[in-house]
Amino acid sequence: MRFNQYARHESRVLNHEEAVAFQTNAKMELYAAVVTNLLNDHFYEKDGDRLERIKELIAQNDPKFVAQLAVYACEKMYLRTTPIVLAVELAKIHHGDDLVGKLVKRVVQSADEITELLAYYTLANKRRGFKKLNRLSKQIQKGLAGAFNRFDGYQFAKYNRKTAIKLKDALFLVHPKAKSEEQQMLFDKIIRDELEPPYTWETELSKVGQMGFKTDAQEQVVVSATWEALVLSKKLGYLVLLRNLRNILQTQPKESVVKEVCQQLTDPVAIRKSKVFPFQFLAAYRELETPDLQVTEPRRSLLGWDIPLKKTHLQTNEPVSKILEALETAVLLAIENMAGVVKDTRLCIACDVSGSMFLPISKKSKVQLFDVGLMLGMMLKAHNKQVITGIFGDTWKRISLPQSEVLKNVGFLRQRQGEVGYSTNGHKVLENLHLQKTVVDKVMIFTDCQMWDADTNGEAVFAKAWKRYKDMSPNAKLYLFDLAGYGRNPIEINKNDVYLIAGWSDKVFEVLEGIENQYAALSMIEEIEI
Repeated sequence: MRFNQYARHESRVLNHEEAVAFQTNAKMELYAAVVTNLLNDHFYEKDGDRLERIKELIAQNDPKFVAQLAVYACEKMYLRTTPIVLAVELAKIHHGDDLVGKLVKRVVQSADEITELLAYYTLANKRRGFKKLNRLSKQIQKGLAGAFNRFDGYQFAKYNRKTAIKLKDALFLVHPKAKSEEQQMLFDKIIRDELEPPYTWETELSKVGQMGFKTDAQEQVVVSATWEALVLSKKLGYLVLLRNLRNILQTQPKESVVKEVCQQLTDPVAIRKSKVFPFQFLAAYRELETPDLQVTEPRRSLLGWDIPLKKTHLQTNEPVSKILEALETAVLLAIENMAGVVKDTRLCIACDVSGSMFLPISKKSKVQLFDVGLMLGMMLKAHNKQVITGIFGDTWKRISLPQSEVLKNVGFLRQRQGEVGYSTNGHKVLENLHLQKTVVDKVMIFTDCQMWDADTNGEAVFAKAWKRYKDMSPNAKLYLFDLAGYGRNPIEINKNDVYLIAGWSDKVFEVLEGIENQYAALSMIEEIEI
């Protein structure tokens, strides 16, 4: 099997491009695979392959590290499904203490994750349906019981859905002990299906859908009023607002509503608490700027009715322009909280635009690995003044960009990606720096690490290029931002000032701060208390 044996140190292998690479140890490989994973199809491996590899790597790692990694993925990388998978798979092989129970309680951070965990538990243990869950792991049960004590009536009502395993089923199975008389009454309501419907955008629009209107025009008026009330209530939540900007704009909102949307988008406190991925700002921005939104005929709305739109070009539509500007401001505010990079550091930011980077991060997303790399890179550029930026494929091209426009810069680079070809010649970046005698403190490459090796004698071209550059600039450091987690790197990690950082959240930059203090990426994870 591919992952049967792992040397204590890294060993030479081939990557997916049949080029010389280095296989990381089991701990580093699990880290990279987990924090770049949404359990979606990948270019080089399918969902099942990725999940099987994670399961194999769990068995090869210390249980405490697996638990610490699950917490890191949940709390720093903002992943939901993968930490649940780690907890369930760890429960299958680790017994004798309360590690799994503590982990489950920690990673279940919303009420729907109780039933999601149980649903995955049935699959992982080959049980069919709720009735086969009578032999639930004691530690899973204990952790879920603790999770039940964390949520209030609104949170339970929000996720009380008609899924295969319902909250009521979970309550019967887990038997949580209520921490108060009030909570016991809440548990009783769950059992009797008496939870009051929550105030959410889904429930409010569902009410509209059930009213029955004589004309589409009447319906549109009510839909518009409903979105207006939702926005002005300030209860949508930051991510929900991001995802529904297009729906709100389709109702031809009042100026006061647009102003409120912009204020909420640029609220520094809300941004800090939002747990939004950088690429989610980009997804929202792209939904509003793309040509397919420049329509003159009715569009089908979220709930199924037709909403007529005025003939307009969205790029010159004032409400859209204001919201696009607000999104750009929101990203800049997010950068202010970004840890790990000193502002006067000299950087070279190189973004991989090879063919494999055009894989969507999920089946329904318009965002690709390519975009994630560009987004993180442009955030770094906006944070620092002394920056060389560019893209690489067959060749490397330096491109001058304004500092304060993150989302626009991503779009501009995307338009130019064909100028460098579609191979993965990352060594061209290093060779150009050496040729131009350009001294930088940090070379940051955003890539899936599947570097093409143009040398036919079996030597690692990328590694040789880095050695030559280090001879010229001995204090430079190389950071590979692994966006795919395939476990194949073009150079040995943690040697000669080479570091691997993985993940899609802006929290990846906290790892930079740790490295500056002589910590490896994994050291920060290993310090997490469970």
